[in-house]
Amino acid sequence: MVDFGDRLKELRKRSDLSQEQLAQRLGITKGMISSYETSMRMPSYPILLKIAHLFNTSTDYLLGMDQSDSLDISGLTEKQKAIVCEIVSQFRAFSGE
Repeated sequence: MVDFGDRLKELRKRSDLSQEQLAQRLGITKGMISSYETSMRMPSYPILLKIAHLFNTSTDYLLGMDQSDSLDISGLTEKQKAIVCEIVSQFRAFSGE
């Protein structure tokens, strides 16, 4: 089972952010990020929402209730959405999913 700390660390690294940079964006300390990533603490509801918004994902994904990561493609044109879908399909075909 994946926990919140693992998901947060994965998303942070994928976004090429240090713990300090993430803390600054969320308005909290680096120590808080560290305690979240080691599962010593859980974020407050407002911070959880900020994290979900920052990484364009759902709170369900962050909390391990939803196994699928999401990508917000709202605001893209229909043509851009089709291109994104095609790229995802190609990645899935390439990885053998």
